[in-house]
Amino acid sequence: MNRLEPTDPAALPPIKVALLGCGVVGSQVARLITQQSEDLTNRVGQRIELVGIAVRSLERDFGGLDPELFTTDADALVSRGDLDVVVEVVGGIEPVRSLVLKAIEHGASVVTANKALLAQDGETLFSAAERAGVDLYYEAAVAGAIPIVRPLRESLVGDEITTVMGIVNGTTNYILDQMTTTGADFADALAQAQELGYAEADPTADIEGFDAAAKAAIMATLAFHTRVRGADVYREGITQVSAADIAAARKAGCVVKLLAVLRLDDAGRVSVRVHPALVPDSHPLAGIHGAYNAIFVESREAGRLMFMGPGAGGSPTASAVMGDLVTVARNRVRGVAGPGESVYAEREIMPMGEVETRYLVRVEVTDEPGVLAACATVFSNHNVSVQTVDQTTAENTDEQVAVLALMTHLARESDLQAVVAELGTRPFTRGPVAVIRVEGK
Repeated sequence: MNRLEPTDPAALPPIKVALLGCGVVGSQVARLITQQSEDLTNRVGQRIELVGIAVRSLERDFGGLDPELFTTDADALVSRGDLDVVVEVVGGIEPVRSLVLKAIEHGASVVTANKALLAQDGETLFSAAERAGVDLYYEAAVAGAIPIVRPLRESLVGDEITTVMGIVNGTTNYILDQMTTTGADFADALAQAQELGYAEADPTADIEGFDAAAKAAIMATLAFHTRVRGADVYREGITQVSAADIAAARKAGCVVKLLAVLRLDDAGRVSVRVHPALVPDSHPLAGIHGAYNAIFVESREAGRLMFMGPGAGGSPTASAVMGDLVTVARNRVRGVAGPGESVYAEREIMPMGEVETRYLVRVEVTDEPGVLAACATVFSNHNVSVQTVDQTTAENTDEQVAVLALMTHLARESDLQAVVAELGTRPFTRGPVAVIRVEGK
């Protein structure tokens, strides 16, 4: 039998790539494509050629990249018709959505880091990619350099995932970690995060949980084969986390983390939420410091898995983009497309009021006989069982006030909120009722 001689990749037409955006991430992607050309050729089997970069303005230094590559006409770039892959690292919804759809319509596969777009309108993008027979890859959209999309999309596709729980926003993890380890208050920790480049000048998307909620929607769609949109995710940010919350967590043997919590219950319903939570010191997520991310996955057969690494920054995110680019380029060489969106299950998404978890409830009350029993009665009235009670004396008050920290057993969210509402009406209550959920215990 005659063997075919391997084809010289240099003799084949290149894989033509266009880049939308050349900021912190985009500039690193462009650098890696140009500097690692030989290695990429060997990995893909054909040369990867960067043929255009769309930017908002040409009035800046692009770090030694060929000026001829740059254009402000993104529409013309994605419409040229000979592109194999378009890499989108601009962010936002429009005009990016229209540009991505136009690239797909003109036959290009797409690699994106745009979690907001995928969470809001992934259905449209995946449908367009399927019709066109091209790829849509997005590893960098969820956790920077951490490979979590591919394990959920491919490695665990033969298993049933029951829980995905993780730290998916480096900014908030840095802030909460500083509050825990150095005693910094929220404002000071946020200012430090901004100085270090972990937080934007406008940090709203991070500290109010919007960024994490978009990532949670993407992961839930993958894990549970059910389309979950950003609007389906219950969301709370960290702006209300106080030094008292941090101290209460420490006393309970926990730390405070902003978690994305995705669960499949025994009835086949899906819950997806993002909020601050107490995590026991013994849990792997408790030891994730600084701006790192970590995602804990539990499935029926594989059991418990953990993914950890830098969740943001130019180089880590560019690494994830490049991994997708190599995979998509290999698919183009072979003339195939990778797996598309898998949303056959159409599971019910639970309202937050039906979610069950544990809670730490802190309330200031008058320090007098019968008050603790009265508090316990309020919990009992709404079917919430108290596991432990810790009582301390409130400081800086002119009257005798006690601080009660009550840890509950597993309880329904709607029942717990009824407890909070009733406590707020009782004459012995001396301030707002603070509640923080408990996960991983």
